[in-house]
Amino acid sequence: MSTSGTASGVRVRIAPSPTGEPHVGTAYIALFNYLFAKKHNGTFILRIEDTDATRSTPEFEQKVLDALKWCGLEWSEGPDIGGPYGPYRQSDRKDMYRPYVDKIVANGHGFKCFCTPERLTEMREAQRAAGKPPKYDGLCLHLSAEEVTKRVDAGEPHVVRMKIPTEGSCKFVDGVYGPVEIPWDAVDMQVLLKADGMPTYHMANVVDDHLMKITHVARGEEWLASVPKHILIYQYLGLEPPVFMHLSLMRNHDKSKLSKRKNPTSISYYSALGYLPEALMNFLGLFFIQIAEGEELLTMEQLAEKFDPDNLSKAGAIFDIQKLDWLNGRWLREQLTEEEFTARVLNWAMENDRIRQGLKLSQSRISKLGELPDLTGFLLKSDLGLTPEAFAKVKSTPEEILEVLNQVQPDLEKMPEWTVESIEAELRASADRLGKKLKVVVAPLFVAVSGSSRSLPLFDSMAILGRSVVRQRLKVAAQVVASMVGSGK
Repeated sequence: MSTSGTASGVRVRIAPSPTGEPHVGTAYIALFNYLFAKKHNGTFILRIEDTDATRSTPEFEQKVLDALKWCGLEWSEGPDIGGPYGPYRQSDRKDMYRPYVDKIVANGHGFKCFCTPERLTEMREAQRAAGKPPKYDGLCLHLSAEEVTKRVDAGEPHVVRMKIPTEGSCKFVDGVYGPVEIPWDAVDMQVLLKADGMPTYHMANVVDDHLMKITHVARGEEWLASVPKHILIYQYLGLEPPVFMHLSLMRNHDKSKLSKRKNPTSISYYSALGYLPEALMNFLGLFFIQIAEGEELLTMEQLAEKFDPDNLSKAGAIFDIQKLDWLNGRWLREQLTEEEFTARVLNWAMENDRIRQGLKLSQSRISKLGELPDLTGFLLKSDLGLTPEAFAKVKSTPEEILEVLNQVQPDLEKMPEWTVESIEAELRASADRLGKKLKVVVAPLFVAVSGSSRSLPLFDSMAILGRSVVRQRLKVAAQVVASMVGSGK
């Protein structure tokens, strides 16, 4: 494949991990990179970072691709379309990293560490108890070459760690924050290669960015503290680091971090509720541009025109759902023709086969078609308007219902697959853990998910609604039920 036009110039990437529902924060960082590439006539790349083999799944990888495509983002290279610097999935690149780790060790910048997980846990606990930040204490740093060889030959499991300078600090210029200085004693002796031969995120990240000729790394500010490690790895390998740009995290109004425990954060949640991708991108894009009041409604092309990476706000991006609602309403009213509006409504209702599956389940439960809205309406509603009265027919006490909701939420969260069968199996397991009959667990979930005690079959309904909508409905139900506890309702 020709590399002309991509071997020089700006190359940026988005590198999500397929370990859960794609987060709206991923769309925010992806949009910045996409607009940055457009602004500089550069190349935007998608790379899947699945070094966390225990949590990464093909299902979540597909969800990442689908979510970013739904957002209207297009990449020039990626796992689905290939490109000149592939493969674009870290697990397919695992043989590429070892020579780089070996080079760091051979040049005296890394060392083999034989500490057991138990010793490391004890060490960190002792450091925390002493009020110190936990980091590796350097026990294996001074082992003789003979001892290292002997222990490796004996088959003793080990990792490779990087050495860190003992004095001074790492100074660099961030594309958003400007000059940054981080003392070396705040930096841990990072593991570069795990005992199973897989690189850690930090090692793979640097090697991949180098091999893919990435010129600018734009990511969330939570990675700012990792820059010294990354710069050191580049130096140890004799490579030129890219320009780093750290974007302020999206936050709630109270400045707390946007987290799925508090807010709906999945991209799929916003598509399921009928937000337009153009409106969501418009909303996120406003964090990267300076505009006057009255100029808020912008297409992707207009965002790219106005995009100004040299003039970014460090104040933080406040995820204001009311502003998103207002923008989405304007897009629906002002940007769509009648025909487009009708087409969007039908596409939205058919998303994830929602309406067809809902009708299939309804057919045996109605005597006339006019009953359909009441029976299936919950599949399309953005808000069930749940009240304490909705739980009136559930025989359990509010305390018991709350116990069920609090058990079920984390149980469903850890499921790798989201299917009718896996939901049923997990809820049966939840009932066993609670020592309750399945029907006792299912009764309040019916109300939480559909708003009614008479509805379509629960497991099927949850599968149709999708993980992110169910997560939010259970959260709302728990708040409603919590208000009933002790109130005598």
